[in-house]
Amino acid sequence: MATLAACSSDNNQPQGADQSCDPSDLHLVEEGKLTCVSDMANPPFSSLSTDTNEPVGFEVDLMAAIADRMGLESTWLPPTKFDTIIPAIQAGGKADVGVANITITDERKQLINFSDPYIDANLGIVTPKSAGEVTREQLNVADNKIAAQAGTTGEAWVQENLNQASIVALDDPVQALTGVSSGLYTAAIADLPVVSYLCSNSYDDLYVSLQIPTGDQYGIAVSKDNQALLNALNDALQQIQDDGTHDDLEAKWFGQVI
Repeated sequence: MATLAACSSDNNQPQGADQSCDPSDLHLVEEGKLTCVSDMANPPFSSLSTDTNEPVGFEVDLMAAIADRMGLESTWLPPTKFDTIIPAIQAGGKADVGVANITITDERKQLINFSDPYIDANLGIVTPKSAGEVTREQLNVADNKIAAQAGTTGEAWVQENLNQASIVALDDPVQALTGVSSGLYTAAIADLPVVSYLCSNSYDDLYVSLQIPTGDQYGIAVSKDNQALLNALNDALQQIQDDGTHDDLEAKWFGQVI
């Protein structure tokens, strides 16, 4: 396991200055471990293996690689609802980081800090294949029910752009797509890589009928009280981007570098 942990990314330091520090300076919940929290409900980013019930996915591998560069071991708390992750990081004491394809927004940055982005992505709207081509105008009518994960940018987009329809806030995208498949909801919205994966692997009666170019960027959520950890995460993230590890993980979980 690597033992390089940079706790300072101060651009005002002289070039070549020693920026490394011991992991004990990072104010971690558990010494030697990077404790992560997620909803584990967004494959292929993160989910629980159907075989072992252990966390698997792009973000699970990503955090293992980042922790390794920091001289730490990544560990995961039991899954929690998405809309409780940022409050948990803000409160501190249980998890060091929140990792659940969380879009970086100004509103969220008032509560917690974000690492540098590790993925760029858009939103996707899913409808039954039997419905044929669908437009925003057709979705934005009374009596239509649009399912979204509570507390997400997908839910916010529906509130702003499909305000004539009814929003159904659910715990995760799997519930949303299951509801569309069973006829409970007209459509579902979630992160495009997630819904593309689910339609390809689990819901062959559904498809991504609309792609919404939001330009979302996902970041790792960190307490505002732990700047040293934020700096170390960014340094480790840069390392795995530079050495090709990040691209390898994207290819593994998304089938391509996205």
